[in-house]
Amino acid sequence: MRSETATAKEYLKEVPEDRQEAFSKLRDTILKNLPKGFEEKMAYGMINYMVPLKTYPAGYHCDPSLPLGFMAIANQKNFIALYHMGIYSDPKLLNWFVTEYPKHVKSKLDMGKSCIRFKKPEEIPFKLIAELSQKMTPKEWIALYEGMLAQSKSSKPKK
Repeated sequence: MRSETATAKEYLKEVPEDRQEAFSKLRDTILKNLPKGFEEKMAYGMINYMVPLKTYPAGYHCDPSLPLGFMAIANQKNFIALYHMGIYSDPKLLNWFVTEYPKHVKSKLDMGKSCIRFKKPEEIPFKLIAELSQKMTPKEWIALYEGMLAQSKSSKPKK
């Protein structure tokens, strides 16, 4: 679901009733556990948690006028999605999450590169998401992001 709403509270009103409670709890879990320095904003039609431009003026490399994204949550057609760029970028964090997930949920982990899909709202592992949210500060995310950018630039063929 790509929303045109301007605020997270407006977005929550668009979430189907059968997902409202779980989605709101997911948002609250992230807000309570995300390290200081991230800001909640609407971007790309979903609720995002970003490093603001005042902290990281370079912004997102594809569009430097945008803050650097880190996490997002969205109500999709068949699932609730949690996007986490730290998992995508840090193999140790990914390994930790994949190892911990079965300790919290009986169903199989449904995951893409940065997207964790929750098809059953009642199976969202809020305690695990709280731990995941605490694992990386804005400063650590910026360092990891810049390292990936530098590596990407150095691996491109020279003309």
